[in-house]
Amino acid sequence: MAAARRGKAGDPRAGFRRDAGEPGPAVPQGLLRAARKNGQLNLAGRDLSEVPANVWRINLDVPEEAHQNLSFGAADRWWEQTDLTKLILASNKLQCLSEDVRLLPALTVLDVHDNQLTSIPSAIGFLENLQKLNVSHNKLKNIPEELAQLKHLKSLLLQHNELSHLPDGFGQLISLEELDLSNNQLATIPSSFASLTSLVRLNLAHNQLKNLPAEISAMKSLKQLDCTKNQLETVPSELASMASLEQLYLRKNKLQYLPVFPSCKLLKELHVGENQIEVLSAEHLKHLNSLCVLELRDNKLKSLPDEITLLQGLERLDLTNNDISSLPCALGNLPQLKLLALEGNPLRTIRRDMLQKGTQELLKYLRSKIQDDITSPSEGSPVTAMTLPSESRINIHAITALKVLEYSEKRAAVIPDEIFNAVGSNSVTTVNFSKNQLNEIPKRIVELKESVCDVNLGFNKLCSISLELCVLHKLTHLDIRNNFLTSLPEEMEALIRLQIINLCFNRFKIFPNVLYRIPTLETILLSNNQVGSIDPLQIRKIDKLGTLDLQNNDLLQVPPELGNCVNLRTLLLEGNPFRTPRAAILAKGTAAVLEYLRSRIPT
Repeated sequence: MAAARRGKAGDPRAGFRRDAGEPGPAVPQGLLRAARKNGQLNLAGRDLSEVPANVWRINLDVPEEAHQNLSFGAADRWWEQTDLTKLILASNKLQCLSEDVRLLPALTVLDVHDNQLTSIPSAIGFLENLQKLNVSHNKLKNIPEELAQLKHLKSLLLQHNELSHLPDGFGQLISLEELDLSNNQLATIPSSFASLTSLVRLNLAHNQLKNLPAEISAMKSLKQLDCTKNQLETVPSELASMASLEQLYLRKNKLQYLPVFPSCKLLKELHVGENQIEVLSAEHLKHLNSLCVLELRDNKLKSLPDEITLLQGLERLDLTNNDISSLPCALGNLPQLKLLALEGNPLRTIRRDMLQKGTQELLKYLRSKIQDDITSPSEGSPVTAMTLPSESRINIHAITALKVLEYSEKRAAVIPDEIFNAVGSNSVTTVNFSKNQLNEIPKRIVELKESVCDVNLGFNKLCSISLELCVLHKLTHLDIRNNFLTSLPEEMEALIRLQIINLCFNRFKIFPNVLYRIPTLETILLSNNQVGSIDPLQIRKIDKLGTLDLQNNDLLQVPPELGNCVNLRTLLLEGNPFRTPRAAILAKGTAAVLEYLRSRIPT
């Protein structure tokens, strides 16, 4: 058996042996026969060092079975074959493609990624119907000019090659919507890129670009531009006029200042971490009305302007590892902010224990500082935690204008009916019943199911979650921290829009299984419980999960497979009894932890 294995490993043509008289490595006739019927041929991962000639000639030559079977049934009419439209040759050992590729003019998809190609044949220009070409993960040093003749090409993937320049004719690819040139050796981009007006996604990450041509602003359809890890010191001002841009990645460059974006009204994500930016001004912020993610980690910022509150849709703000010593209290008024990362800053005005309590507590603290500044003695006595329900006033303005139903810090065992009655026909999106003494979820909360998306029941005495909560089908944010919960009902999988759940400071001993079945989850906060294990394969299925907080639990080990959850941007594991990863690894951050875990996966 061992000898057989050695033979297989030593012979890349194993399974494709041919007699001396045959022209090339054989492809199973069954595959060719099926390809003539459905127009698709998949030869991926077959250790091919060359493409057999009969593949290129599949629609020209009389098939072998025609010589063997002269009584054709309806299923064997080879002359009624379909032209090959999809050819997959990925993950082989191909060093070149034959000019015979021109014999397949009906191809719409050609996938040759993960081979050893050093060039693309000029005959590629004959594939006039080609819509998707994947030549990534090869050894290409140049691109033939003929490629520019592919007028119907929509997707061109060239990442992970050795390209140092591109042909000027690139701009002729007028139908191109997706272009990936990442992980090459490009120092310049041809100005003809201006003609790629259909392009939606452009990836230039991990190259050697020192500047971007101003002409790039002519790409009127571009939504995603990734220039991560280049050598950019500036960004052309014309970039600011790209009105369709939604995601811009400029991480790991040499930028000393942030460009102003007066026309980027649709920009949702701006990633400029690991640069040398020192100043963030009001001018930078006032046009970014749609911004959801602002990533500024590992720069040299010393302060934030009060105008940060202009970013009313901001959900994630990453300021890790800057030189910020104080925060504007106005930051607490950002209504959508779910994640505020501040580690590695010399903050003097906020205690370290406050930073460790999480984003929502920090924002609440900042809001309280605003209140301290503006409260005047003439306003009368504030409502305190000791105020009786009969003494409290219902905030009608909050219900009608802010769409907020609040009855918090009342030490109430039940929510009075008049609170729900006050809603009337108004649409309420936020419910805050935190810091009371509720031992069950108010049944009348179901009356809000058509509108409510944010519910805070934290700091109560809940021992279980009733089914009333599970019918709030528009719920995106659920805060039930600091209760007495040990489990979650399976019916919670009906919360098909839930993005953030805070379960910190409860009594969970097992990771709630129902969370594995809510694929929309982006943030799971489960610190300070007694969770003893997690299932990395199930967690990986929550493919939008970006933040997982398991601090201060009872994890005896961290499964190495958790390292495969590459979408995790924040993984917090401190305060558990496991021995590995050690504290030094944890201190390096999430990326280092995931890499370490992957290295421990048994092979």
